[in-house]
Amino acid sequence: MRGNDYRVLQPPEQFTPELRVSVVIPAYGAQDKLDLVLQGLARQTYPAALTEIIVVDNGTSPPLRLPGGTAARLVVCDKPGRACARNTGLAEATGDVIFWLDSDVVLTPGAIEAHMRWHHTAPYLSVTSYIRFTEAPLPGELPGDLEAAFEPAAPHAWLVDLVERTDGLTSNSPRPFSLHVGGATSVNAGLVQVAGPMDDDLIVGQDTEMGFRLYQAGAVFIPEPRARAYHLGPTMRMRQQKSIDRVSHAFVADRIPAYQWLRTHPTRGWQVPYVTAVIDGTAGYEAVRAGVDALLASTVADLTVVVVGPWDTLDPDRRAPLKDPDLDLVLVHGHYEHESRVRLATEEEVDPRVPFVFRLPAGWTPGEDSLAVLLDLARTEGLGLIEVALDEPAGPADAEVARLERVSSFARARLVARPGEPLDDAVAAVAGVQRVDGDQHAFTREPAQPVGRRSAYKARIAAKAEAARLAKESERLRAQVTKWRDEAARWRKSTVELRREVGTLRRELYTAQKTQRATRTTLAGSVRRAIGKRLRG
Repeated sequence: MRGNDYRVLQPPEQFTPELRVSVVIPAYGAQDKLDLVLQGLARQTYPAALTEIIVVDNGTSPPLRLPGGTAARLVVCDKPGRACARNTGLAEATGDVIFWLDSDVVLTPGAIEAHMRWHHTAPYLSVTSYIRFTEAPLPGELPGDLEAAFEPAAPHAWLVDLVERTDGLTSNSPRPFSLHVGGATSVNAGLVQVAGPMDDDLIVGQDTEMGFRLYQAGAVFIPEPRARAYHLGPTMRMRQQKSIDRVSHAFVADRIPAYQWLRTHPTRGWQVPYVTAVIDGTAGYEAVRAGVDALLASTVADLTVVVVGPWDTLDPDRRAPLKDPDLDLVLVHGHYEHESRVRLATEEEVDPRVPFVFRLPAGWTPGEDSLAVLLDLARTEGLGLIEVALDEPAGPADAEVARLERVSSFARARLVARPGEPLDDAVAAVAGVQRVDGDQHAFTREPAQPVGRRSAYKARIAAKAEAARLAKESERLRAQVTKWRDEAARWRKSTVELRREVGTLRRELYTAQKTQRATRTTLAGSVRRAIGKRLRG
């Protein structure tokens, strides 16, 4: 599967249900809606023996109750917040698949089965239902014909627009994880275990933030039109979207680096950086410093650097520091110990939420805009890995390389790689790999004195402006060429018409001359006859 193009999976129409599904329903109040939701679950076509239903009462007073005959069980979460309630239900869940369901969303009978046919096809999926929002009066009992009872209803406009704009999320969508909304979404339990539970420090936006972590863990996101559901009434977001977005954006910007449009400050740091660079700290003080300083001065400010070395073994010799065999390590440690964007680690430590990891061999210095250019290439082409060939002493196979790795692509590759298959080969299959030349991307062995990201940024902006100017000039010249071609066509047409007119005139002249000659001959004959007649008379 390339990117999020799940169309290659082709789940069977008929399958033998084997996986258990845990339906987790956080609930606060609205007992009447919860009763309808549970009635909808009782009608599901997926086997009840493989379905676990967990209702989490998030502090309702008086407490919620389960209607008679339901297969659900009730647990209590006193800590307020939907994320807390979901995590409580998650801790109780035993299924192979977790199905998040809101307590005001009624599933149509085949919804869970539509989800599970995907989960029986691959173990790294997140599937979302198509929800319609109804304002119909709540019935006392769930009717048999949900469409007749709840229509007309409005679609989930934002979700439908996202799906339509990206051809069902298959056309290299940059943020497919946005589809992970908690109203009626399922996800493989193994992926949840890797990604971790919902962030209960968030006020809103927990679904999307968890979706991002699932994406980083290798998940594929699928909108399933066969899985339909009715939301009983409008959501809080529909009623107060601007206010909710204001709160959500203030918090998720720190946690979701993929939302670069929320990170407009040119220099500040974030909880989760967009890129983490990794450098070997044992390669010598000057070599390490050259690479680290170049990265810190790059036009990519949303970046941290991990310098790996045996820092826990250092014991600086205070009496004879110049004779310390670990002097270079001591210098690196002392130079960056208090730099907030540099982390000195004894082992490689990269937050799994970081979208990109850049591995730079010590001793090499990237240009100030080199990393930005590589990131643009990775995003534009959807690449999982870019290798930068730095030095090839004995050919490409022996080259020293820098690597820009997309974390989500490597996570997916680990999930699908065949036994013994090189991980880079699996990355090539799921996202693509490209090799570029280090010289052409301003990588050198010479330590460069950073002049600041502003100068490189200005140079890049100037280059873009010049490119735009040249593109505009090219367009003008193309228009001029078209104009000239049209003019030449008119000239050719005029030439043909003139040739036709000349031909006509020539024929008319020939006719006139012929007529004139005939007239002259006739006149001369008449004159001769007249003169002869007079002479004879």
